[in-house]
Amino acid sequence: MASVTLSGLTKSFGALQIIPDLHLQIADREFVVLVGPSGCGKTTALRMIAGLEASSGGTISIGARDVTALRPGLRNVAMVFQNYALYPHMTVAANIGYGMKARGENPQAIEKAVTKAARIVALDTLLQRRPKELSGGQRQRVAIARALVRDPDVFLFDEPLSNLDAKLRVEMRTEIRKLHRDLQATMIYVTHDQVEAMTLADRVVVMNGGRIEQAADPMTLYARPANVFVAGFIGAPSMNFVDVTAVAAPDGPQIRLPGGALITPPTAFGAGLTARIGQPLIMGIRPEHLTESPGTPHMDMTVENIETLGSHKLLIGTMAGAPFTAQVSPGYTAVDGQTAGITPDPQHLHLFDATTKLSLLAAG
Repeated sequence: MASVTLSGLTKSFGALQIIPDLHLQIADREFVVLVGPSGCGKTTALRMIAGLEASSGGTISIGARDVTALRPGLRNVAMVFQNYALYPHMTVAANIGYGMKARGENPQAIEKAVTKAARIVALDTLLQRRPKELSGGQRQRVAIARALVRDPDVFLFDEPLSNLDAKLRVEMRTEIRKLHRDLQATMIYVTHDQVEAMTLADRVVVMNGGRIEQAADPMTLYARPANVFVAGFIGAPSMNFVDVTAVAAPDGPQIRLPGGALITPPTAFGAGLTARIGQPLIMGIRPEHLTESPGTPHMDMTVENIETLGSHKLLIGTMAGAPFTAQVSPGYTAVDGQTAGITPDPQHLHLFDATTKLSLLAAG
């Protein structure tokens, strides 16, 4: 296995610049997930690593090798695609071993490699079936086994679970994570699904407009997002944002909530908040860090829809004219159109500069 280094990587299609200047270091045996909305450049970056897309500038290194100008077959990477790309007329065994056969490798070596890969992904009893006789999850395992027999330096996954139903996606996430743990392989995985990113990755790289907004382990992204974009993208349901103001108080800065109530933010904001007394800020609070008791302080939200999810309910509506979602207890009684008193947990507030959209934690 090997590390992957992207240095000043750029990509343009004519006058349209997709990736302006990408720098990323992926350690040997690390599982990194590139995540972001459609068009953010994550798949383009993955295809450039694979050699399926030529870069416009910069360098790509795998281990000690500069592979920027090498064709895909010389990079020793294996890619698992969204659509499986299986040959329908071939058996599972033939699909897994096709690349080795095309390279003219010894039939005994092919059989041994196919058997080993099939056993790793639990397909050893299905080797004589054809793709049409398999479930979606089994077909994706065939695609993964086909990558395994190449013994690559790096595994690349391009939204491999997007064609599966919700139950199968959960099962395949578990299998892919176990595969990484067993193989101790370098893996780069692209998805638009932040749940996949959070559950699979050692490190998540959040991309937007071809740039890296933040790269960190999943819990750091959740607890200390660097800016409004990351805060809103990571988490399900997504974080709420409301306009607030920092005000001076004898015991330290406080935040004036919509409706006028004051709340004391965590001391971690420190000087970054003190320097912004009287200035408009953006407060972020996740739905799971709200309670329905109209205590002090609280905010009033207008409920427009209620989703009952068994262990909890989601109140969906608006707060001071902005979209707002609160997670409440399953026994909470509410009706559409009513006003609900919502109390935020002060220890889970996020504060962002209203102009730069950067976290005040980053500002110190």
